[in-house]
Amino acid sequence: MRTSLIFLSLTAFIASSYTVKAQDTTYLSLDDCMKYALKHNYTARNSHLDVLIQEAQVKETLAAAYPHINGKAELDDYVNPPATFLPGSAAAFFQPNAHIPADTSIAVSFTPKYSASATITGSQTIFDGSVLVALKARKSVLELARQNAEVSNETIRYNVFKAYNSLVIAYRQYDITKSALAYARSIEHDLIVTQQAGFAEKIDVERTSVQVNNLATDSIRIENLLAVSEQALKYQMGMDINTPIVLTDTNVAERKQETMSLLEEESDYNRIPEFRLSEASLKVNEFNVQRYQLAALPSLNVFANTGYNYATGAFSELFHTQYIFSTLVGLQLNVPIFNGMLRVNQLREAKLNVEKSKNNIEFAKQSIDFQTAQSRTTLRNAILQVQSQRRNMELATDVLDLSQKKYKAGVGSNLEVTQAQTDQLRAQTNYFNALLDLINAEADLKKALGLLK
Repeated sequence: MRTSLIFLSLTAFIASSYTVKAQDTTYLSLDDCMKYALKHNYTARNSHLDVLIQEAQVKETLAAAYPHINGKAELDDYVNPPATFLPGSAAAFFQPNAHIPADTSIAVSFTPKYSASATITGSQTIFDGSVLVALKARKSVLELARQNAEVSNETIRYNVFKAYNSLVIAYRQYDITKSALAYARSIEHDLIVTQQAGFAEKIDVERTSVQVNNLATDSIRIENLLAVSEQALKYQMGMDINTPIVLTDTNVAERKQETMSLLEEESDYNRIPEFRLSEASLKVNEFNVQRYQLAALPSLNVFANTGYNYATGAFSELFHTQYIFSTLVGLQLNVPIFNGMLRVNQLREAKLNVEKSKNNIEFAKQSIDFQTAQSRTTLRNAILQVQSQRRNMELATDVLDLSQKKYKAGVGSNLEVTQAQTDQLRAQTNYFNALLDLINAEADLKKALGLLK
């Protein structure tokens, strides 16, 4: 009875552990992986932070257009109050009973030992060319930051697309290798039994054993590569590499129609993040030209100052004596006259940057056209290669099936089966390599067309 209870407890523990592991497994489609990467990949997260930083910097610039108000309170204790030397004749006015000779001087202090003040100052820019341009350019500056982030996001999607589909292909190749290994082991077992009965030669058994060992080695190698490929996908996503995942978009070979439709897709520069980034950079540089042009104009500010001033010789009487209340309001006109040709050269540099941005736009167009044409050609060749290798794999499978039937019927040799299986594995390897090339070509063309979303 106790043994049964222990067995039931262990069974419940194992079942619960399996349930927890099953719940922890994450099922991911290609779209899920891309969305996850855009939230958790460190490059994507930093790109998003760069946009937020730029938004804060724009608001910092806009602060110049708002009123600035500051308060100030000050308490002074003149331990040694400053004094002024007066001639004896003038000093006698302050100390009439001192009998100071006219040809001598005396130090007289006009500063109270204690003083205090409280003031409020305010200023407002009425006209400033740089502030005016900053107000107009804020949307373009933010757009530049967003396009920079989008370029980074597209690269992340591109890497995830390739890593995901490469892992799908590797899993399929691993499954086929395991199936081939299982079949080879069954053949090896049959030959060993047949040899023991005296109806097969030792060389047939050894030849099959060599193939089993090779397949076992390939199976272990592919399994190790699978672990690395899975970790690479998680790395691109920003996911913990120990998180168990299951891929759900496994129909790579069946996406023929979608892949073929890419060849007919028309180019559109506005879909390409790099092109939009070049355009945004041009707009920002054009605003820089306006900023330095308007810097030659005067700037006008209004300011005001009001406050209280206290002064006394005794600290206890500081705020009980009379005070002075003052108010100042004024306009300040700043006229730039000469700054060592600084503005002129800044304007020249800004204009050259505009020309450079225009060249970058034209270069971006040429690069997009070249990459699109090259990717289309590569994809066409990859499609033809996949079709050819798939046909070879089907033929090799038919040959192996026929060889197996002949062997079982006693009219074929084990050598024929072994050779057919070797040819099939080679054809399968070639097919999966061609399929991987197709995936990479598809990713390149989607990137060139701006369709990696």
